[in-house]
Amino acid sequence: MKRFFAALLTVFFFLCAAGAAGIFALYLWAERDLPNMKRLEDYRPPLTTTVLARDGSVLGTFARENRYLLRLEEMPPFLPKAFLAAEDAGFYEHEGIDPIAILRALINNIQSGSKSQGGSTITQQVIKRLLLTPERSYERKIKEAILAYRLERHLSKDEILTIYLNHIFLGSNAYGVEAAARTYFGKHARDLNIAECAVLAGLPQAPSRYNPYREQSAAIVRQHYVLRRLKELHWITDAQYDEAMRAPLTFRAMPSAQVGRECNWYLEEVRRRIIALFDEKNAEKIGMKLPFYGERAVYELGLTVRTALEPQRQAEAADALRHGLERICRQYGWRGPIRNVPEKERKNYGEKNGFSRKTFENGGTAKGMVTAVEAGRVHIAFGEGHVGILHASHVGLIRRYNAKTGAPFGVRAGDLRNIFHIGDELLLTAAPDRKPAAGRKEEIHEPIQTKLLDTPDLQGALVSIEPDTGDVVAMIGGYDFGNSQFNRATQAYRQPGSTFKPIVYSAALDEGFTPASILQDAPFVEHLPNGREWRPSNYGNSYSGPILLRTALALSKNLCTVRVAKEIGVFPIIQRAKDLELEPNFPQVLAISLGAVAVTPLNLTQAYTAFARGGVLSKARFILSVEDFSGNILYSCEPDLRDAISPQNAYLMTYLLKEVVNAGTGGRAKALNRPVGGKTGTSNDEHDAWFMGITPHLVTGVFVGFDNNRSMGRIGSGSSAALPVFVEYASSALKAYPSDDFDVPEGIEFASVNRYSGRKTEDGVADSLRMPFYEGTVPGSATLNEDISSAPSEELMEELF
Repeated sequence: MKRFFAALLTVFFFLCAAGAAGIFALYLWAERDLPNMKRLEDYRPPLTTTVLARDGSVLGTFARENRYLLRLEEMPPFLPKAFLAAEDAGFYEHEGIDPIAILRALINNIQSGSKSQGGSTITQQVIKRLLLTPERSYERKIKEAILAYRLERHLSKDEILTIYLNHIFLGSNAYGVEAAARTYFGKHARDLNIAECAVLAGLPQAPSRYNPYREQSAAIVRQHYVLRRLKELHWITDAQYDEAMRAPLTFRAMPSAQVGRECNWYLEEVRRRIIALFDEKNAEKIGMKLPFYGERAVYELGLTVRTALEPQRQAEAADALRHGLERICRQYGWRGPIRNVPEKERKNYGEKNGFSRKTFENGGTAKGMVTAVEAGRVHIAFGEGHVGILHASHVGLIRRYNAKTGAPFGVRAGDLRNIFHIGDELLLTAAPDRKPAAGRKEEIHEPIQTKLLDTPDLQGALVSIEPDTGDVVAMIGGYDFGNSQFNRATQAYRQPGSTFKPIVYSAALDEGFTPASILQDAPFVEHLPNGREWRPSNYGNSYSGPILLRTALALSKNLCTVRVAKEIGVFPIIQRAKDLELEPNFPQVLAISLGAVAVTPLNLTQAYTAFARGGVLSKARFILSVEDFSGNILYSCEPDLRDAISPQNAYLMTYLLKEVVNAGTGGRAKALNRPVGGKTGTSNDEHDAWFMGITPHLVTGVFVGFDNNRSMGRIGSGSSAALPVFVEYASSALKAYPSDDFDVPEGIEFASVNRYSGRKTEDGVADSLRMPFYEGTVPGSATLNEDISSAPSEELMEELF
């Protein structure tokens, strides 16, 4: 008997030894290719970069994974408790693995014949998400257990829990509890109540199944389970449990931006610039040390980018440009239907549109399909049984094109049967006179009185810069960012036309000309080296004979400008353009004086800041600073101010530009009732329309034109197309700035001259103009024998022309 027990004991010890050896061998097998723990020790998950406007409002975000890093102490105390109650109540007791939970899961898996249960602790979940693949296998579970045990010796429990709560995927592109709080409750994690914490804690098991936007009832069932667990664990009181069970839940996302869609132009420009800033070579040049660079840095480092954008200025700019383009396109007329709906789609047209009569409230629009056409009205179907009527009086103009220039123009609609066809899809809004009969409501199937609309195909841009700092407070790159992301403010190179003339006159003032110099406004012929002739002309082909330089710029006289360029030479003009940091290469030809070389609206607006700021050019500034996720400053952009022209030259230019408004082509801007200068510009055949407006505190450039460079016709001049946009914008934007005039620098003297002869005269006499001069350049008085003290005689005009 003793021998039997001895043998049995020997077998037992042998089996234990073999088991231990097997376990050790299994450990060695699983341990041979385990990943390094370094990644967890230096936890650096992809974080969301936030872009802020100058007032601190959120402009937008850049992210590969929507995640914001929080410390445990920045979370409400019930948030981590709720996750522990749902996922791993014994987290602070075990050493990374829970043998009982694993055994329970193993038994359930054997019984079910699947691998549906894992029994993972939070430590194991961190390992699985950061170091291992998500495959379900026993090999991975062994590796997971080994690594979890090791992790508990590398990091504290709080550090592991912090990683988990920041890294966990919680559905709807929300990674971590802060992103989830913003996504599901429209608030920060610190502001969550117990009921809301329980909803988030219920998500890790199945983020799609318990997503409150898709399966709200399932999400609430799961929330109740979490609350019960909190109560069973005595982590909340009965009163707190009852209050949380009754608490109403409102699911809404925090907007990714606190500003309107009009800011997308600005946001995209910031994205482009910040990626270039974080290019590895550039970052090293300015002393930035980062774990990675370029686009990855922008999308994963959780930066805070502060910009110069003023949301109110941006909204005002967007409204002004949109209204201006719509106004012009209304004069061009309706282009045609969106499409003609195929016959097989007509019967069920609009079923998926979700149309209701409320769609037209507050100026709303909707698409409708033509079902019948009469001479004076069109019948419309919207879907869901809703119908409408479009009367001829609400059609407006119909677009036609000039056979010679290709410019659009509008004609009145005649017989509607010659314009519309069955199946045409139209963009419509409610007619302004649409009203149900007095004393009754509009019946649901009563035809809706509509008005025809069209989406402008004309495009434009607006840039507004504060010259004191170079801050770009507003930038709009087109009519609708959703339809075209091409930014015409920064990417469109267009001929500036007469808005380039101030560069010519600025150079001329330093070459001996004065605002009172006499220029000949008469036909001009330049014989080119190739034997051809260049014959520029004035806009409208009108000529005024001898006029003051001040008048020539105010009235935008092309031939006076060309003569000035001919006299001083092209090189000083090119040099002045470079002084003002205009980017293109300018050929040494006279045509550049009339704006023949294309520039971007941003570049030209930046150049004009030198006139507004006393000769100092302000480099356009979009990005003010960049901080890392801990709030450390990585990059700070101070104003970049560069001496470009003399203060005296800048002041004379502001006088000349104000005269454009007071007595020239910029007259509409007088409605602003404050000191403002400007310059209109129109390229050949009205392909491009410009207006540049300056005050001491704001410089604004407006461009209007077709992307395909089509002529805009006679309504496409700078004064007709671009200037009204500036006036609408400035009438609201300038309220934020003092109504100051430009400061007079030393080295300037004032004198009165005769408006026709340019000779010095007494102050206040008839036909006198008071204007500034460089000190010592005031013209002399007229002699008794001089007869050019009034308008040119008919004989002189005949001799000139």
